[in-house]
Amino acid sequence: MLKPDMIIDPSKLRETVLTLKNKDQFTLLLDITAVDYLKYPIKSDHRFALIYILRDASFKKTVTIKTFVDNNSLTVDSLSDIFYAANWAERETYDQYGIIFKNHPNLKRVLNHHEFVGHPLRKDYAITHYQPCKETESLMDEMTPLLESKGYNAKEQDELMLINIGPSHPASHGTIRNFMALEGETIKACVTEIGYLHRGFEKSCENHTYSQIIPYTDRLNYCSAILNNIGYCKTIEEMLGLEITPRAQFIRVIIGELSRIIDHIVCNAANMVDLGGLTNFWFIFSARDKAYDLLSKLTGARLTNSYTRIGGLEYDLYDGFAGDLEDVLKAVERGIDDALSLVEHNRIFHDRTQDVGVITKEFALSAGITGVNLRAAGVNYDIRKANPYYFYDSFDFDVVLGSHGDVYDRIMCKFEEMRQSMRIIRQAMKNLPSGEINVIAPDVLLPKKEDVYGNIEGLMNQFKLTFEGIKVPQGEFYSATEAANGELGFFVVSDGSGTPYKVKCRPPCFYALGAYSKIVEGDMLADAVITMASMNFIAGEFDR
Repeated sequence: MLKPDMIIDPSKLRETVLTLKNKDQFTLLLDITAVDYLKYPIKSDHRFALIYILRDASFKKTVTIKTFVDNNSLTVDSLSDIFYAANWAERETYDQYGIIFKNHPNLKRVLNHHEFVGHPLRKDYAITHYQPCKETESLMDEMTPLLESKGYNAKEQDELMLINIGPSHPASHGTIRNFMALEGETIKACVTEIGYLHRGFEKSCENHTYSQIIPYTDRLNYCSAILNNIGYCKTIEEMLGLEITPRAQFIRVIIGELSRIIDHIVCNAANMVDLGGLTNFWFIFSARDKAYDLLSKLTGARLTNSYTRIGGLEYDLYDGFAGDLEDVLKAVERGIDDALSLVEHNRIFHDRTQDVGVITKEFALSAGITGVNLRAAGVNYDIRKANPYYFYDSFDFDVVLGSHGDVYDRIMCKFEEMRQSMRIIRQAMKNLPSGEINVIAPDVLLPKKEDVYGNIEGLMNQFKLTFEGIKVPQGEFYSATEAANGELGFFVVSDGSGTPYKVKCRPPCFYALGAYSKIVEGDMLADAVITMASMNFIAGEFDR
């Protein structure tokens, strides 16, 4: 089990992080979270610790910093002036744990509503405590200081038009509220509010066994549920020191890349509709429907598949799977070609997408943006290449890069990434190993039904795994995979029982959306809609 790379005094936090960023080139702040040790079996003098996870400029090294928080003040210095990503990350940690970040520009709740009392991820907060929200928040407490920082006096502010896009609006691409100040049709300031779909994923994880959590991961990015399954199961398997079989690894790659294709189809198709191209939507969405038919046949569910298991998979590939999969891939190829035939040389499409919603390399890294949104800005970071897993280093595929980081680059990168995913799938199918799909580990995987019904050992093992769960060694661990929208990470704390002490999901959408309000400033209102679509925000992922 890995331990934090550094345990530092909170007074040294800023100095340490600045050194790591400027001297050691740890330029990407992946996540910030806290741990409440109130009920942890190993007693600590401090109740709360903060965890900072950073990645270096080569994207190969990760450093984890832990600092214990003073029990009385619960205060540490903010890093929001060092990393833009720290703004929302610190707000979430304040919201969930009550840690105060000194000098944070806007320390308020981000996932829980403004009338919420208490901090739900504290160990003494009851999971059954129900707190409804009765009034909408005006967001003027954020908008007014933002406009003042841009030089608008009270009279000039009155002349601006204030509008809401979302949360219940077809242009919002999820339950997202963007409160905008307009001068004509130009966005002068934007404030983003989320939390409308917050289900308390992390709190629920603390009350379920490791295996029971798998269906909850489906509901994160529900456009590519299996990639969430894979990311979570891979983390727990690494904590157990368990390597799944080669056949299971290849099947995870095949189904995971198919899920990536589906996710990119949803994003690009919706983006085309926002641009007025409904025909493009039908061209590529019909292929998505075929893919869902295949997943339904394989897993028993179309959308939330719950297909992986800790230690392997629920089912092996069915007879005729290869033929059905090739039919899906051919349909995707036709859909991409047909859609591109309408827009690739279309001047209206180019005018609407080029030099719109630009994300620079420097800002993307500071904001913690990963995945296609980062690669479209020209940054060559893909976990499948930087830190390969599941034989990805044996597959021949290219990392797709843009050059300008605009809407056009993001759309085209997704189209090409679909083609690269198809390359990976065909190679994996051609070299698919034979053998078992599950490891032999009686303390991890449920026994076969004939053993449950046929002998007492199988029955007892079924009973213990179902009620007590998989016993994961005590410790703290972070692992990440390349999900459809970027780096999907899980930071897990185990107390040695069958239920995780803490699970923190690092959702790529959360950090991309945290940067959105800054990205659209200066653009037209109509451009804000297509910028949002091109960044592919999935509410289940950023809200959790």
